[in-house]
Amino acid sequence: MHLLNNEQMVTALKQLRDWHLHEGALSKEFVFKNFSEAFAFMTRVALIAEKLDHHPDWNNTYNRVHITLMTHDKGGLTKKDTEFAAAIETIFEPA
Repeated sequence: MHLLNNEQMVTALKQLRDWHLHEGALSKEFVFKNFSEAFAFMTRVALIAEKLDHHPDWNNTYNRVHITLMTHDKGGLTKKDTEFAAAIETIFEPA
């Protein structure tokens, strides 16, 4: 898997809803009604992560989940990250 070039990153960002580049990684904060919904979302994301064998950097504070994606062994963004972000979007239901 190779790193995405600038053009590929711009194209990927256009296809993803509200993700942004931060320090060479894809990043997004998800907001839910409460902690239970945020935690349930994290559980669903964890199942996707296991299936893709690609794991996020993330944190949770009450009803918010912040996710950062990058391919650490490549030192930046790859198609694996954009595919993971797209998969996360399919399960996110805004508050």
